[in-house]
Parts: sequence; structure tokens; C-alpha cells
Amino acid sequence: MGKRPQPPPLCKILAKSPGPSPPARYPAPDAAIALRRHAAAPTTRRERPLMRKAKELLINFIRGFCMALADSVPGVSGGTVAFLLGFYDRFIGSLDDLFHGKGPAKVAALSFLVKLAFGWIIGFGLSAAALTSFFDSHIYEVSSLFMGFIVFAIPIVALEEKRVLKGRARNLAFAVLGAALVVAVTLLNPTAGSGMSVAVEHLDAGLSVYVFFAAMVAITAMVLPGISGSTLLLIFGLYVPIMGAVRAVMGLDMAYLPILLVFAAGVAAGVLVFVRLIRRCLERFRSQTVYAILGMMAGSLYSITQGPLTLAVPQPAMELATFSPLFFAAGGLVVGGLQLMRRRLEDPADAGGTAPETKPSECEPNRQPDLP
Repeated sequence: MGKRPQPPPLCKILAKSPGPSPPARYPAPDAAIALRRHAAAPTTRRERPLMRKAKELLINFIRGFCMALADSVPGVSGGTVAFLLGFYDRFIGSLDDLFHGKGPAKVAALSFLVKLAFGWIIGFGLSAAALTSFFDSHIYEVSSLFMGFIVFAIPIVALEEKRVLKGRARNLAFAVLGAALVVAVTLLNPTAGSGMSVAVEHLDAGLSVYVFFAAMVAITAMVLPGISGSTLLLIFGLYVPIMGAVRAVMGLDMAYLPILLVFAAGVAAGVLVFVRLIRRCLERFRSQTVYAILGMMAGSLYSITQGPLTLAVPQPAMELATFSPLFFAAGGLVVGGLQLMRRRLEDPADAGGTAPETKPSECEPNRQPDLP
């Protein structure tokens, strides 16, 4: 019997089969339009980073400006504004990375803080020039405004952090401790009712040490929601002298520059020492820390009522007769405006990281691109 013929190998069959038709010399009209649009796409992609950087600069300018308005007047902390605008964790982390970070973390922190500082410096300068005099002459209206700000801000902060607050009622003790701390600092105020101030015209060693440590404590309060750094400066008798020194230097009177340099050194030391502690508490004990922050915010209501006692010319503490419901409601409107601003100017980096870059999908073989 003869051998049965074997079928040809598959590779030979495929070799003899006709392949795909060669591409046309001239593409179809629709494909040509799509190719022209695809060629123009890189220009659009180059424009997007510029728009993103401009938006980020605007966002951080507004953030710094709002923080400066709060920091420059006793009653509300700039940290409270940062918490309400949703970038408090990034703010604390950047301050810590600036001093303790390495490589890219330090560069990113510096970039963020410089943009924030741009708005802060302008806001603080405008506030020192105008808002502080309004604060002295309309203390009860401003205090009512700050009370409204705090009262409406507390539930918003609690809602933002409900994930770490819910089911942890035992941590309410930290809220009580936070409120007690702020009330105790207010009650221990040695300048209340006396109008005592600290002279800055002639700087000596004792005054330098006093200003340095007062600045360390004040900057810690400024970055903590609930405790106003300006209120602590009032307690130390330094609020009016420091703000006066800022206005004098803005008017090119350099006689007050040394006291501001000492104050700035104390601020830097406070950031270096305390900010890392705050960051670690937020990372490892967030529930307890947030409860303590809410307690400090609640305790600051008492500090605000006692604010008139700490002026250079003391006024009676705020009572129901001097309370302004209109300005109280305006404080609530400020909180609502900050929340609206946060939604309009939300930065993806504060929502858990930067937005991932998308890569254009490669064209599939034998498929015409879709037209928009």
C-alpha cells in the first residue's frame, strides 16, 4: 500500500494566502481630517500644563490671602481657614517637608508654600494697613463675626472628618481637653483689663528672648485650627506692637525691622519644632487630634468674648447687649463662601494626589479613527 499523502504545513498555507491589502496611497477624506486633527493635538496638550499651573497659582494665592486675613486679627486661626478650604493636611505636610523632607518632597513643599506665601503676604499687608484699625474701633461687631464663623465652621469640620469621628465617642475627652486648654490660656491672660503693652522701640536681650518664645507659641496656634495666634499675641501683650512694627516697616521706617527679624526667627523655630508633632498626630492619632481641634474651636468662642479686654485701651467683655446678630450671620456667610470657593477651586493634589496623566490610545490596526 502506498503512503497516505500528508497535508502541507500550516506555514506554507499561510504563505500562499493573500495578505492584507496594501494601504491606499491617499487616505480617505474622513481619515485625512482625523489625521490633521491628531497632528494638532500636541499643541493642545502643551497648553494644558500652563493652564493647570495658572489655576494652581490662583488657588494658592486665594488660600494664602484668606489665611492672612484670619491670622492678622485676633479670634480666628489661619489653620481653621485651611481646614475649611480642604488643604490643611497638605499645608502641615509641606511645612514639615520643607525642614525635614528630602529631594523631590522638599522641592514640592517649597513650590507650594511659596505660592501660598504670595497671597499671605499681600493679605497680611492689607490687613495690617486697614483691618486692625477697624478691629479696634468695631471690636464687638468683629467679635460677633468671628463667633458666627466658628459656630458655622464646627459642623462643617465634623462632617468633613465624620469617617474618623463616627463610632469613637470615647475620644470626646480630647475635645473637652482642647476646649479647656483654650479657656485656660484666656483666663491666665496677664494683660486682660490692664492695656499693658511691650515697647519695641529699644530692643534689648530680655525683650528679644520674650518676643522669640512668644512667636514660637503664636505660630503653633496659627497652624492649629481653633487657637488664634493673634489672640495669643494679645495675651503676651505683643499684638499691637508687632502690628505697629509691620505698618512702620511698610512705611519704610527701618527702626522696627530688628523686632520683626527676631519675631520671624521665633516663627521659624516654632515651625521646626512643633509642626512635625502636629503632622504625626494627624497621621497616627487622627480621630483624637480632630476631636481636640473641634474642642479648641468651641473653646475659642469664650476667648472671642474676652477679646475686648486685651486691647491697648481695654473694653468690657462682649455681652448679649453688645452682641451683633447681623455680623454673626455674616460670619456664617463667610463660611459658606469659603465652602463654595473650595468646590470651585478644588485642587486634585489635596484630594488624595495629583490627577494621573492620560496617554493617548494607540490606533488599532485596520480601523479608521472616530471623528468628534
